[in-house]
Amino acid sequence: MRGSRRARTGALVAAVATALTGLAGTAVAAPAAPAAQQAKPAEIARTAPVKWEECTKDQLRGVPEDQLKLYSCSRYRVPIDHDDASLGTIDIALMKRAAKVPGQRIGSLFLNPGGPGGSGLRMPISGDRYFRPQVMDRFDLVGFDPRGIGASNSLRCFTTAEDAADVQGQLLPVPLSRKEISGTLAGYRDYGQFCRRNAGALLDHMSTRDVVRDLDKLRAAVGDQQLTYTGFSYGTLVGSTYAAMFPKQTRAIVIDGNVDPQLRTNDGVTYDLGRAQGFEIALDGFLKRCAQVGDKCAFSAGGDPRAKYDELREHVRTDPITLPDGTKVDLGTLVGATSSALYSPDGFADLAAGLQQAYSVLHPSLQAQSARKGTLSAGRGGLVDLAPDSPYTGNDSYFAVNCADKPMRIKQEQVPGIAAKADRESPTFGRYQVFSDIAACPVWPAAKTSDPYRGPWRANTATPVLVVSNFYDPATRYRYGQRMAEELGNSRLLSVDSFGHCILGRARGVDDATAAYLIDLKVPADGQVFQPDRQPFTSPAQS
Repeated sequence: MRGSRRARTGALVAAVATALTGLAGTAVAAPAAPAAQQAKPAEIARTAPVKWEECTKDQLRGVPEDQLKLYSCSRYRVPIDHDDASLGTIDIALMKRAAKVPGQRIGSLFLNPGGPGGSGLRMPISGDRYFRPQVMDRFDLVGFDPRGIGASNSLRCFTTAEDAADVQGQLLPVPLSRKEISGTLAGYRDYGQFCRRNAGALLDHMSTRDVVRDLDKLRAAVGDQQLTYTGFSYGTLVGSTYAAMFPKQTRAIVIDGNVDPQLRTNDGVTYDLGRAQGFEIALDGFLKRCAQVGDKCAFSAGGDPRAKYDELREHVRTDPITLPDGTKVDLGTLVGATSSALYSPDGFADLAAGLQQAYSVLHPSLQAQSARKGTLSAGRGGLVDLAPDSPYTGNDSYFAVNCADKPMRIKQEQVPGIAAKADRESPTFGRYQVFSDIAACPVWPAAKTSDPYRGPWRANTATPVLVVSNFYDPATRYRYGQRMAEELGNSRLLSVDSFGHCILGRARGVDDATAAYLIDLKVPADGQVFQPDRQPFTSPAQS
């Protein structure tokens, strides 16, 4: 998910915050990896080991007192350019949660939360949200901030917060008029120019290939002959790239919420337009489920949810509405809030309530129903009350990674035409998707100087890669999960009849299959369809 857009649309999502947030199958054991598939001990011997130390109090915030002893932290030095040591080094920040049963420890389990731009450093703290207890017992969970992110030499394009606010303030999520479009495109050009001036040598070395080469060094540095890994969303590209580049060093890889690696790294425009269609599929599924559950979904009152949503969208496209509390809802507000809510089915009831409140402004007779469900409140966004020349503390790795990996073989002046076509194909999310990477990457300063991995993707690993994908995942559509499995070849696809982005920790059958795979290398039967632990618009007891 885009980092900078999250910052830019914070006010939009907050504008509807009150209401919009408010089967396991047969498994077979894989053969043990033959000696030829194992990294040689000599490689580990010549790799400097990670030196684990105490974590800071800030790093361990929220950890229960009786578990503090399990955690340690470190910084590990890697080259900016793995092929040219003269460019210097950066430090990768790491956190380890030790296996709870040391005598049964298998090795390390590396984690990546996605993004790109997501901090993975503290992921071990929430490991029990994703994994069964036996996984926590047998593995050291290792979280890390990938290069240019968080505590790992954060990549920054600006030196002052004022400059960042000026540039990012130009970047409208859904520009409609000629003036809005030209201003947004100019903002992306300014963004790129600031990055070239301020980001340094790291800017040209932010591709997933670079991240994977770091990961392979970390794998050896913790003493593991082969990698065990779980990645979410963009982290599925990290996992699949590792399997393709380092098959002999791969033990077990679980990837949840999958990209299409071949398409993403070879045709960024087509990939992102397909991503918009994934959001449309998820929205349509949400609206159909809303109609099915009736009174449990506030947006089912007074008509068909699909027709109501389309009416609301087309109205605010040309004529923003004002809610009773004074909040202005325009197309950017509506699309941004809907996009955010589709990531988690736990928020579907609140999304429905917010939509109903907005719709009731157009149809006052429905205000009684919307008032009963909740109200909308305006949020504050942007940078407020900054002192002159305030230091910039943001992170600009989202575009640094995506513009390195995703080739946009267009000129920026073609973007308005692409957006118009996307409006027809994906009427809610098409333009929203275009005015991100498709608009930014043609003028990104490192788009042509990076060295991304573009395939082949065949995973010649001893154990198949475990690919997990939801039918109604908005950000990484189900078809992309199917393609991931097809392109890797040596893989198992576990499908889940579920909404939301990623599923580990929310479907017991998948979690059990994942645990058996990670611990014993038991490969699940292919073609299984699982159910989530909880369906939208139900309480936990009803699921």
